Amino acid sequence: MIPLLAIAAWSGTGKTTLLKKLIPELCIRGIRPGLIKHTHHNMDVDKPGKDSYELRKAGAAQTLVASQQRWALMTETPEEGELDLAWLVSRMDASRLDLVLVEGFKHEAVAKILLFREATGHAIDELVIDEHTIAVASDITLDIDVPVLDLNDFEEIVEFIVGWLGGAGGFGSAASPESA
Repeated sequence: MIPLLAIAAWSGTGKTTLLKKLIPELCIRGIRPGLIKHTHHNMDVDKPGKDSYELRKAGAAQTLVASQQRWALMTETPEEGELDLAWLVSRMDASRLDLVLVEGFKHEAVAKILLFREATGHAIDELVIDEHTIAVASDITLDIDVPVLDLNDFEEIVEFIVGWLGGAGGFGSAASPESA
């Protein structure tokens, strides 16, 4: 199983900003990250007017668009209920990844780093720290029972993630952190 690590927080806390800094640094360290981003918005990776968009809209249940550089599979799921994170991860090629970062999915039973930014207007007692929370990255000092990382020091967060991966037998090994 590929180790999963969720980055979870309220909107406006900086999840995407942090991930945009973490991903290249993990790559530099030889860790091959994948990403699953949860969105509450109706999204579409295709563009109106493109052949693939028109063919998908014509009724194709799945559309795979491929080029020499990349490929993308779009699957229509109008009757599906809640997203199944384990199923989504199973669609990824484990041979190409050492870690799957997950933006959102804060209620899933996977390892997570919670983000807390004082300016979001939320109180620290609103933060749900459960048995899957491995750390909280915050812009203020917190007195909690899990490691507290400096939200504005992405190097410290990268070091923590690398240590977390290594502490479970090393990335790419069978003894990786618990996944879904």
